[in-house]
Amino acid sequence: MKWSNDTALRRLTNGETAIAVIGLGYVGLPAAMCFAGKFKVIGYDINGKRIKTLEEKHGTANGNILFTDREEELDKASFHIITVPTPTDSDNKPDLAPLLDATKTVARHIKPGDCVVYESTVHPGCTEDTCVPIIERYSGLEQGKDFKTGYSPERINPNDTRHQFSNTPKIVSGNDADALELISNIYSSVIDSQVHRAPCIKVAEASKMLENAQRNVNIALMNEMSVLFSRTGIEMRDVLEAAATKWNFARYTPGLVGGHCIPVDPHYLLAFADKAGVETPVLRTCCGVNDNMARYVAESLIGLIRSTGRNPEGARALIMGFTYKENIGDIRNTLTAEIFNILTQAGISTDITDPHADPKEVSAMYGITLAAEPTGKYDMIAVTVAHDEYKALDEDYFIGLSDGNAVLADIKWIYKNKIKSLRYWSL
Repeated sequence: MKWSNDTALRRLTNGETAIAVIGLGYVGLPAAMCFAGKFKVIGYDINGKRIKTLEEKHGTANGNILFTDREEELDKASFHIITVPTPTDSDNKPDLAPLLDATKTVARHIKPGDCVVYESTVHPGCTEDTCVPIIERYSGLEQGKDFKTGYSPERINPNDTRHQFSNTPKIVSGNDADALELISNIYSSVIDSQVHRAPCIKVAEASKMLENAQRNVNIALMNEMSVLFSRTGIEMRDVLEAAATKWNFARYTPGLVGGHCIPVDPHYLLAFADKAGVETPVLRTCCGVNDNMARYVAESLIGLIRSTGRNPEGARALIMGFTYKENIGDIRNTLTAEIFNILTQAGISTDITDPHADPKEVSAMYGITLAAEPTGKYDMIAVTVAHDEYKALDEDYFIGLSDGNAVLADIKWIYKNKIKSLRYWSL
């Protein structure tokens, strides 16, 4: 069957074929569940344990979705959405291995008349220059004549109940006008907000890069100013409150940049710029600022212990919070791991607790053992994540964990103006 826009849409609408979502993590699962309200969906993931968990939790979504780790089930789909992670390696270089593996998987099962859409975050040109040739090589099909491709950047914000897949504006693109029309129609059928048609795939890819690069740059400025003001006796929070009284001031705050997007995507953009031979000094500098914040915080905590008269070697510290963000279990690229390692290397006996982080995942990913509960008196307590559980705590709680002369480091400004007896420090 040769590619036909009308035929492709009709077959999906009447349930003759299905939408396949490849990768069922923070991006793929919300997409799969949303599409299941309108189409038959095959939710595919290579992690069998993940599939069993999803089957137990979500069932079959009114019979419209199949969770599976069986690759052959992809034969039943005609519209394939790839949502696998695109991480960086230990040198902050793009690691496309999961994306390329997923592309090969889909290529083994696509047929004439199918469409492949990428939602994984990639540098401009990756879809057309890297992924499409793989599809053609492994499928024996030709883009344009036999199958279509597109790109629609994911915009999932973990644990954000306000901005969901269905009500967040969606950017779509396709390799030609027919592909764009089909992809736009498919997403429009489940998206209640704007569906923006980018003029080409590279623009759609670049838009995602720019979104997170902008946030990285703005946070870097706040981090840099926080260091400056802290070392000159000026309270950063007070500065922000004053500056924010101007109507056009953009309210960003300093902090530890973690997760899968903001600390990762700018490095994809830097690699793209390097390949193009274009200097990007602003972005490169800002990445360096944010990447260095864990060391700055850790060294500040060590200095705070010294300020109490204690030798860091042999001192005790408690870190409350390990996830990269409040009220979620996501530990990807959390800078708390680096803080822990630096404190430990300084001879500080450090406990970490987190009500949302999975101890097994933390151990497997970082080699760090979470404490179930605080285990005694501490010289320094650092609250690094604004979990709701932590917001309910008062000074008496921390006094109970203190050796009597402890410092409370409040990275997220939860307890500003609420601490009267303990020594207090924040970004």
